[in-house]
Amino acid sequence: MKKSFKILSSAVLGIAAVACSSPEKMAEMAESVNVQCDPAVLEVVANKIDATVSVTYPADYFHPKAILEVTPVLVYEGGEAKMAPFTYQGEDVKDNYKVVPSEGATVTEKVSFDYAPGMEKSYLELRGVVKYKNKTVEMPTKKAADGANATYMLVDKNGKVDYKADNYQEIIKQTAEGQILYTINSSVVRNSQLSSESIKNFQAAIDEINANVRKEIISTDIVAYASPDGGEELNTKLSGKRSETAEKAFGKVTKKHEVEAPVNVTSVGQDWEGFKELVSESDIEDKDLIIRVLSMYSDPAVREQEIKNMSAVYQSLKKEILPELRRARFIANVEFTNYSNDELVALIDENIDILDEEALLRAASVIKDNAAKVEVYKKAIEKYNSARAQYNLGVAYINSNDLANAKSALANAEKDADWQNAMGVIALREGDAAAAAKYFAASGNETSKENAAVLDILNGKYTDAAAKLASACNSNNKVLAYILTGQLDKASEAATCDCAKTSYLKAVIAARQGKADDVKKYIEAASKDSQLAERATKDIEFAQYK
Repeated sequence: MKKSFKILSSAVLGIAAVACSSPEKMAEMAESVNVQCDPAVLEVVANKIDATVSVTYPADYFHPKAILEVTPVLVYEGGEAKMAPFTYQGEDVKDNYKVVPSEGATVTEKVSFDYAPGMEKSYLELRGVVKYKNKTVEMPTKKAADGANATYMLVDKNGKVDYKADNYQEIIKQTAEGQILYTINSSVVRNSQLSSESIKNFQAAIDEINANVRKEIISTDIVAYASPDGGEELNTKLSGKRSETAEKAFGKVTKKHEVEAPVNVTSVGQDWEGFKELVSESDIEDKDLIIRVLSMYSDPAVREQEIKNMSAVYQSLKKEILPELRRARFIANVEFTNYSNDELVALIDENIDILDEEALLRAASVIKDNAAKVEVYKKAIEKYNSARAQYNLGVAYINSNDLANAKSALANAEKDADWQNAMGVIALREGDAAAAAKYFAASGNETSKENAAVLDILNGKYTDAAAKLASACNSNNKVLAYILTGQLDKASEAATCDCAKTSYLKAVIAARQGKADDVKKYIEAASKDSQLAERATKDIEFAQYK
């Protein structure tokens, strides 16, 4: 990251008035040498600290026969890192180093250090040695820059994996049904129909529903029909009359079988749908031809005539199919309240075998203990050969950082986009960034994009990371990406988590905005995490607020 501002460190105390007559004079007049570094506050990017150092030697400073070795050294808590020295020579030296002429010059060099822990609190200095004939004189050390900003290392490198969802129904829609049959062209309900097997079963179902605390009748439908023979107009009227008599019959049927729910009465008219269904399920000869006629013609009169033209078949329809369509249906619409999450968790210990695949998957999703979660997924795999449980088992192992078992579980899972992402997270945690990148690219889902953004941050591609996270849910990595790209307003908007890491990131935002009071407030909140508290004492982001 390049800060929007650059602070140039300089040490300029004058220009030499006379030429140096010896190496000792060069050392004595070192104050006249100007040193600048870009950036002045060093920064760790992709595990490297890179900077550009410019040194200006004034006129009449550099001895024409001297050789100067300048060694960049990064001094930090716990040690120091040295580069190979840069070597310069006076204009009379017969060698192949960079020449600094007597009229003076500015030399610019790239410096680079591999990051090591402790470099967050460091500084860059230049150590020089002048050689002339048999003399060697050490130059005063020149400080070039402070360092080093390692804010990108706040990235969460664990990666994100998603469990596959269950299809558990908290409310299950059910129906209970009975029906009464009418004779041809009649809307009279026969007493025999009120005590038919269908009605008895309907009444028994209502009683069972009323006795079951998990079931409730939400509404009841009374639907009356006429068989599709005899003309559409006639059957429409007949169906309407049957709806009226059916409603009265429903009152008798439910007199001792209470139904406290709205009753909706509907007249359908000719029951072509029922006709098609019964024909499809029958053994009637040429039933395929009858069904084809239904698909070819939409006009009820044409349909009826075409079917009647198949005289032999029509006799079978009159006997086996049409009487079943002169009816009224009583339909109780029922809601079954399934086990709650707490009940599911209790059943895991008390009676796990009664749970179906979806119930096991839901139970596992709400169990907090990861070891218990693993056992439930294993049960779903054992009992139902559940593909989702097989994948989720791998995710559960990833979340407990048991990567060996995670890979073993995922070896038997379907290799879809979720699988690719999960394998990428394993590679990320194992430090194999190249493999992780391939898996995330192969996945292509939204979660893998978020994980790929982690790699971007680690590789110094902050703009790419911010773009990948723009549409993602708020997270600390999203906040960090916006900080690293200088989008502080967006970073503040995304900092919604009530946690120590987010408080720390808010402190960084406040520091870059120059809000001293907020820096103090957020560091105090972040210090609930001892590691963050320790980091804050050394973080150069907060140097001017200490």
